[in-house]
Amino acid sequence: MVAINLLILHWFSSLFCQSFFLHRYASHNMFHMNRFWEKVFYLLTYLSQGASFLNPRTYAILHNRHHQFSDGPNDPHSPYQSKNIVKMMLRTYSEYMEILNDEESKKSHQYPKWQRLDDFAESYWNILLWIIIYYSIYVYFEIPTIYYILLPLHFIIGPIQGAIVNWFGHKIGYVNFKLPDQSKNSLPIDFLLMGELYQNNHHKHAKRLNFSHRFFEIDLTYILATILLQLGIIKLQRNSNEVFHPSHSHSIQ
Repeated sequence: MVAINLLILHWFSSLFCQSFFLHRYASHNMFHMNRFWEKVFYLLTYLSQGASFLNPRTYAILHNRHHQFSDGPNDPHSPYQSKNIVKMMLRTYSEYMEILNDEESKKSHQYPKWQRLDDFAESYWNILLWIIIYYSIYVYFEIPTIYYILLPLHFIIGPIQGAIVNWFGHKIGYVNFKLPDQSKNSLPIDFLLMGELYQNNHHKHAKRLNFSHRFFEIDLTYILATILLQLGIIKLQRNSNEVFHPSHSHSIQ
């Protein structure tokens, strides 16, 4: 059970950082935080994702392309542009690396950046370090060898979570709003992905911090974010612009 508990802890810590910091902060700028707290969550994102750390600048640019071209030929991770989830992940990785190495986008001050950490996190030394760390944790807790099959999940946990959201969030579920894309709300109570599988709601209100819309929809990332709001760690943005113009969609509750 130790191996399962470790995986659950890693899953939700990585997921929260991807949802809260990479998605809602770096990509959509839904709230402000000062430089100190930005560094704190930047570091927490690195520590939680480890070998599969996703560069915030690159993640933000890639994700905003997803909204701009949602489910069209230029969408970097649409299930309708790839035959299966593995091919979608490979396409996403290819475009991710292209953005990561783009010199012009590196000069942008629009997105969070920590150059020294980024440089190390993007190196093979970082991957080797975290493989050793994950393996050492399993040895330390004397986890039975059979559970070592879970180690690859730790190595690429960030991209796996992103792939699940983008594949199932546009393939399976119900809709609250008719939109020009195929976004869905995959789970009526989304605790497994902490609100990220309310894709239909999010694509309708792309700048809204709370991804839930109906009374039974629970967005765990939003609940945790409200605590940070109460503590004064983050402050909401005043604007609430949407990716899609309201005239392009309507509620179908």
